[in-house]
Amino acid sequence: MSHDVHQGAAGQPARKPAVLLIHGFTGSRTAMLPWAQALESAGFDTLCPVLPGHETSWQDMIGRNFSEWILATEQSFDELEATHEQVFVAGLSMGGALALHLATRRNVAGVSLVNPGLVVDSPLAPYTKYLRRMVRSVAPISNDIAKRGADEKAYGRTPVAAVHQLYQLFAQTRSRLGLVTAPVQLFRSTVDNVVSDASVHALTEGLNPGTLAEHHQLLHSKHVATLDYDAAQIFEESARFFHHLAAQATHSPKGRP
Repeated sequence: MSHDVHQGAAGQPARKPAVLLIHGFTGSRTAMLPWAQALESAGFDTLCPVLPGHETSWQDMIGRNFSEWILATEQSFDELEATHEQVFVAGLSMGGALALHLATRRNVAGVSLVNPGLVVDSPLAPYTKYLRRMVRSVAPISNDIAKRGADEKAYGRTPVAAVHQLYQLFAQTRSRLGLVTAPVQLFRSTVDNVVSDASVHALTEGLNPGTLAEHHQLLHSKHVATLDYDAAQIFEESARFFHHLAAQATHSPKGRP
């Protein structure tokens, strides 16, 4: 999704804050665009990039390295930061891990996570490096949505080679959680058939005390909650959270809360 760049005089950064939105593994921007549109209506500029290997065919993910996903998010963040004083990050599922990883390498103003992944729950995950040579793909992990008719437009197959990259991304992100200093907001569905509570435990145990600023339960949604019954709650609460942090930074003598 494109974003409008609003610059001040002489190319100064825009006063309006921006949000980078990151989609999930084998997913698409479809799951993030309603969130981006709601944030734009709330006064933010947004950018929702396509991660390498996504929105084409599942075969395109074979041969991709997780470092490409990290680089794509960093480049998108840098693009926003060049024209905005404050840049927030929002992520769904694997996008949550990428948002957290980004917060350890860039001056992220705040992070909002929806059912973030930090642990690959399959006991076969550590062996995908070898299994990928025998099995190219497995059944998809898409459309875990309670709302009838909703479609996140994810891949119809999950490439095993890409699962190996996901496993490595999650491990690296978990090891870096202590470096996150930006306030974190968490939305967690009570029923999630994709990401288990092991990821939530890894998040809460890995972050420094006080970094997790908010934890909201989504009572009526499954994994892709941004397209589910609690979507409006996510959109409203994240906009409020970002606006609060933006106001804090504006009134801070150092420009940061």
